[in-house]
Amino acid sequence: MTPRPEPEPADPPHPPHPPLRTALTSLVGVRHPLVQTGMGWVAGPRLVSATAEAGALGILASATMTLPQLRDAVREVKSRTAAPFGVNLRADAGDAADRVRLLIDEGVRVASFALAPSRELIGQLKDAGVVVIPSVGAVRHARKVAEWGADAVLVQGSEGGGHTGQVATSVLLPQVVDAVTVPVIGAGGFHDGRGLAAALCYGAAGAAMGTRFLLTRESTVPEAVKARYLAAQVTDITVTTKVDGLPHRMLRSEMVAALESAGRVAALLRALRHAAAFKKYSGMSWAAMLCDGRALRHGKDLSLGPLLLAANTPMLLKAAMVDGRTDAGVMAAGQVAGVIDDLPSVAEVVERTVRQAAALLRGLGARVSDPPPAA
Repeated sequence: MTPRPEPEPADPPHPPHPPLRTALTSLVGVRHPLVQTGMGWVAGPRLVSATAEAGALGILASATMTLPQLRDAVREVKSRTAAPFGVNLRADAGDAADRVRLLIDEGVRVASFALAPSRELIGQLKDAGVVVIPSVGAVRHARKVAEWGADAVLVQGSEGGGHTGQVATSVLLPQVVDAVTVPVIGAGGFHDGRGLAAALCYGAAGAAMGTRFLLTRESTVPEAVKARYLAAQVTDITVTTKVDGLPHRMLRSEMVAALESAGRVAALLRALRHAAAFKKYSGMSWAAMLCDGRALRHGKDLSLGPLLLAANTPMLLKAAMVDGRTDAGVMAAGQVAGVIDDLPSVAEVVERTVRQAAALLRGLGARVSDPPPAA
């Protein structure tokens, strides 16, 4: 019997790419100008610590956590890594001041905000040495938080998942870069090194990615849900206002179809059930939940129906992202979900993104040259 030939030795792995330094890496102390966004029910300690260990900035999502749960999550991340990380907060939450105090007490490096924090909260965090990075969707909001003392801003264009605006990243990002002097992080539509290089060419100090980090091995999203994302085409991602009344980018699904075809009474009954479930989970009072609902609506419509709809978002996301019920939940998704087809580790995502971006930036000069001098 002919002996089986020995397998060819595998190529040795690349050594870690040298740090790709920008104003963002200097500000927060990470190796590479990449941010993993604070996705509710997704960005937990395991994903955040893996991101931090890989040299990027991991952001822990806290909006769906109680205060004790947030403390435990922060301490779990600290037990897994000594690298800097951040926590995403809702500035309009009733207990926002308590959460800010927790971040300060626990020595968290970065406070990220889904909505603009007050001047007072920014000042309190900065006095304690915490870096403040609000997320914005408009130039005027970027100017406002920069004037109030924010250290950087994260600007998300309409391609991003979850609550989103109407202006594409390619239009919004350079506007914000021109409008403020603090470092700007681009978000919405980024998933690889080409996106990071593009963000840096626009003048940003880094790029933030959500869906790309959701689709990694360290993400705790159920495998069946990840499979739905990986099977999606670009045309399978939609924007709907039927979850909580605000534009929300997500995968098309059975639940999205049901929400969009439901009548007003059915929608309110579903919202009431979800509100009761979230009340039980969070321990919040009805008064506190209605107060948070008003904040989410930004004063647009304060009638009972839209306020109850605010409870739809956390519970419908939980059904999919935690319980694995793609039929009963919704799946927030950036448009890049339609072009992602693999499930690497977080370290692989960071390494190949940085390596590709660096190669593209180095090669740019070779592809673009000045015209020859006139004769």
